[in-house]
Amino acid sequence: MQQDILINWSPQETRVAVVENGAVQELHVERTLERGLVGNVYLGKVVRVLPGMQSAFIDIGLERAAFLHVADVWQRQEGGEAPMFARKGEPLVPIEKQVFEGQAIMVQVIKDPIGTKGARLSTQISLAGRLLVFLPQDDHVGVSQKIPSAERDALRARLQALVGSKESGGGGGFILRTNGEDSSDAELAEDIAYLRKTWARTKEAALRLPPMSLLLQDLDLLQRVLRDLVGDHTQSIRLDSMEQFQRLRAFGQEFMPAAAAKLQHYKGERPIFDLYAIDEEIARALGRRVDLKSGGYLIIDQTEALTTIDVNTGGFVGARNFDETIFKTNLEAAGAIARQLRLRNLGGIVIVDFIDMVQVAHQDAVLAEFRKHLARDRVKTTAGGFSPLGLLEMTRKRTRESLAHMLCEPCAACQGRGALKTARSVAYDILREILREARQFHPREFRVVAAPQVVELLLDEESPHLAGLSDFIGKPISLQAEAAMGQEQFDIVLL
Repeated sequence: MQQDILINWSPQETRVAVVENGAVQELHVERTLERGLVGNVYLGKVVRVLPGMQSAFIDIGLERAAFLHVADVWQRQEGGEAPMFARKGEPLVPIEKQVFEGQAIMVQVIKDPIGTKGARLSTQISLAGRLLVFLPQDDHVGVSQKIPSAERDALRARLQALVGSKESGGGGGFILRTNGEDSSDAELAEDIAYLRKTWARTKEAALRLPPMSLLLQDLDLLQRVLRDLVGDHTQSIRLDSMEQFQRLRAFGQEFMPAAAAKLQHYKGERPIFDLYAIDEEIARALGRRVDLKSGGYLIIDQTEALTTIDVNTGGFVGARNFDETIFKTNLEAAGAIARQLRLRNLGGIVIVDFIDMVQVAHQDAVLAEFRKHLARDRVKTTAGGFSPLGLLEMTRKRTRESLAHMLCEPCAACQGRGALKTARSVAYDILREILREARQFHPREFRVVAAPQVVELLLDEESPHLAGLSDFIGKPISLQAEAAMGQEQFDIVLL
């Protein structure tokens, strides 16, 4: 598999496309103004301690002071390093005995500011790498709970050997992330070195900079490309900004030399995303329908609870018989669905309605093909078998917002329903509302302000009903078309 990574950078937005064998597989978007603070490490200054709330307010240089609760204060404990709490939830060491006003303290943002609330902080620092999470204040070596228990002991032993002890110059707490389950010792060692170097620079900055300074900013999308997306199969990383290319190369040479060697500055006159028609691919990824080369198609619907994918034969009639037609459509759909999951970054529960297959051998072949394509996904996926109803259930870990949620917002006209009331339905709503208001108020005249298509219907096909209502309530009803109104919007003005 040949992989290329294309990066389109602008001051307001960074867009990354992962292209495998000439087809776009993943899209990542980060907007400058929407970038959060979670993961950033600051040298804060304690401005107020509140014993009654067991919390403190810390100034980290933002518009509002940030909030530190005693539960998020790291404490050393005999026999290990962990926060200490009493049985009833009361901390053994009150916050007023741990921090004081005017104190300089290293903190990490664990929750972004929301509304009038400031950011939430923790004094337990954790640094995320590609495969590991580093806890520099701890000595514990652990493995993600999502990795099967049968493998955890062996992985922990491998990781402990790589981490070493404090006496040998190693130490520190490390947790193996889920995506590091199949990593080699060399990859893990490279991640350990990167995280330790990052922590050393953070400590050095804390000694050099004044309080209310940013010590470590969580990696931006460009840097995360080198950390998370680049692998042995990556051929090139092309970036269309010379300034960002130089910055990323300097970062990569220090922390990830192997990935930095694949960086290239794109100098072509055509926009870099035009090389693989990526903007057109983004537009298609926001639609419900995905056409297959055979003539079949997928319908993808994303809801609050789950995502549903329906497979249809469409215009494909090329096989020798109906069973073969269905089988070939489902085989092609298996690869297309796996690609769409990555491209749209769909997470959570996914229900796939393949076309019903009579032969068990066909079901097994489609399931094997589907799992083969899912195996290329960096995000953890789990696919079950076919249910008695012929549905395939699977899950895909949520790692970030889906592409549609990131680039789109609910329609102002339909409020995200995907459908509008017909003009006739709205016209009948208007007639009922006039009757309702006529029983409460006694104006000289009722004036209806509505969309042009609704007014036209009331003046034409529904005019007998409008006239009958006017006679019944004994008041004139006038109509006014307003082009700016949506089809479902209307006002009834009492004159």
